[in-house]
Amino acid sequence: MKIVLITQNEPLFIKDSIKRLINEMPIEGKIVSCVLTKASPFGTKESFLMKAYKTYKIFGLYFFIRYAIIYMFDLISIKNSLKSFLQKNKIDIIELKENINSKNILELINSYQPDLLISIAGNQIFKKDLIDIPSKGCLNLHTALLPKYRGLMPTFWVLKNNEVYTGVSVFFVDEGIDSGPILVQKKIKIDNM
Repeated sequence: MKIVLITQNEPLFIKDSIKRLINEMPIEGKIVSCVLTKASPFGTKESFLMKAYKTYKIFGLYFFIRYAIIYMFDLISIKNSLKSFLQKNKIDIIELKENINSKNILELINSYQPDLLISIAGNQIFKKDLIDIPSKGCLNLHTALLPKYRGLMPTFWVLKNNEVYTGVSVFFVDEGIDSGPILVQKKIKIDNM
C-alpha cells in the first residue's frame, strides 16, 4: 500500500511521532512521499516574529524559551531534522510553499498513485479533489476525542476547560473540519495536571 504522509515541518512535537510512525510501519505499508507544510501553530500564515510573539503571549515565558531553544537546535542540527530522517528512509519530500489544494500540488501527489493519505497535524483544509486522490481514502490523526474539540489546538482547549479525559481520534477525512467518520479513538485520563 502506497502512502503519502502530510504533516508540518515542526521540531518540537511532531518530529518524534513521525519518526515512530515510519519506524513501526507494517511491511504492507510504504510511505512514498511526505508533504511538509510550514509549521503554523495557530493555523495562519504569519511572520516568524508574529508567531514567536503569539507563542509567548499564549503559553508564557517558560514554554517560549524551551520552544525557542529546541527550534534553534533543530535549525542547526541538520542531522537530527525531520527532513534528514525522511531522506535517510528514502521518502520523497514535497516542501509545500502554497495551498495543498492547488492544481500543481494535486498533480504531484497524484503522480505517486497513493492508496492512502495520512495527515498528522495538518494545518490546511483538504478539498474534495485532494481527498479523492487516494484509492482507499484519507486519514487524519486528531489529538482529541471527536466530535468534541474539532479544529485547531484541541489539546490546549481540553486543558483550558479542565477536562478529566482527552484522547486521540483517527478518522476518514471529508470536506468538513474534523467531521468525517471515526475509525478508532483512544480515551486517555489526564493525570497530575
